[in-house]
Amino acid sequence: MSLQAWLAVAVFAVAYVFIATEWIHRVAVALGGAVLMLLIGATDAEHAFFSEESGIDWNVIFLLIGMMLIVSVLRRTGLFEYLAIWAVKRARGRPYPVMVILVVITAVASAGLDNVTTVLLVAPVTLFVCDKLGLPAAPFLIAEVMASNIGGAATLIGDPPNIIIASRSGLTFNDFLNVMGPIVLVLLVVFLGLCRWLFRDAFRHDSAKVAAVMAMREREAIRDPRLLVVSLIFLAAVLGAFMLHSVLHLEPSVVAMVGGLMLLAASRLDPDEVAKDVEWHTLIFFAGLFIMVGALVHTGVIGQLSQAATQAVEGKLWAATVLLVGASAVLSAIVDNIPYVATMSPIVADLVSADGTPQGNVLWWALALGADLGGNATAIGASANVVVLGIAERAGKKITFWEFTKYGLIVTVITVAICVPYLWLRFF
Repeated sequence: MSLQAWLAVAVFAVAYVFIATEWIHRVAVALGGAVLMLLIGATDAEHAFFSEESGIDWNVIFLLIGMMLIVSVLRRTGLFEYLAIWAVKRARGRPYPVMVILVVITAVASAGLDNVTTVLLVAPVTLFVCDKLGLPAAPFLIAEVMASNIGGAATLIGDPPNIIIASRSGLTFNDFLNVMGPIVLVLLVVFLGLCRWLFRDAFRHDSAKVAAVMAMREREAIRDPRLLVVSLIFLAAVLGAFMLHSVLHLEPSVVAMVGGLMLLAASRLDPDEVAKDVEWHTLIFFAGLFIMVGALVHTGVIGQLSQAATQAVEGKLWAATVLLVGASAVLSAIVDNIPYVATMSPIVADLVSADGTPQGNVLWWALALGADLGGNATAIGASANVVVLGIAERAGKKITFWEFTKYGLIVTVITVAICVPYLWLRFF
């Protein structure tokens, strides 16, 4: 590797240590790391700001802004309080059944939408539930974001890496549903069992607070019926456009921004007040992280690692499958899974082409499962993780890097291990 590549690795490693230890706020670390990458020449303005492969993913940034605007308007209608009271009543106030309901809703919604959109909608409900029941919010938010990454793996549109893989491989929506759907259902059942064990200390409830919530009437939580109807119409239109992406040929970021701005105009709310709810710190962190990871892509670090691993198993399809699942999970835990999959896709395409058999498509599924599930391992492994940490911090319920990661590593190891025999049974 070149000197710039080694310097880029050093900058990223130091930045990662600071993010993990939280000695310095992660936004400052991401921005500082991005500046250093530019100063050492590991990337430049053209690649950092305009390259699809090694720059800021503006589609992700503007998708988040648009959906955050929609969520900000929805929050003012009382809808989240309504859903929270409904969930608590269905679970009779018992913490674990409440978590099960929220986790299942999150996983199913993530399959139909995308995981970032889903956690933006579910997190406010969760914060309200935990506040009213006197429960710690962190376990519930962590469980939901992991469920979103698991559920999002089921479909082509559920997780951004899947969209990248589909565009490279030619795999269809039905292909994803057929291959990824069954294993995601199994993983979700396993994950619900893991939640009962991992978060057992959080399932202690206050009978008086439960009784108070049970006595509440959901309908009284709705503060602005007109705005609720308008908001739901716009939200339904945005989600419908997401699902019709292959027909409309509109990027999700465009749909979200248009929907968010149009809803803001129709809501008659003060734009300054609505804009205050946008997680600007999270967006800035993403920008810095994208530039740092992009520098590793630009200097060839990630490409060399991927090529070395795949060349070692060339011609050995099962060995390549196992290695790809494991390596994708590990690397997606360290860098965001979106730039990782973007870098790895051309290499996998070459391996599938070299194999020349229909069975070779197993490598695409290995990449998808490893990247999607590996995103659960650390607090910065997937976009949804970073978004939830930002929401929690803004609400005064800060989740540390290691608080997330100590659960994420266990969930990732178990879910990825389950996928290996599934791929064997399905393709070999």
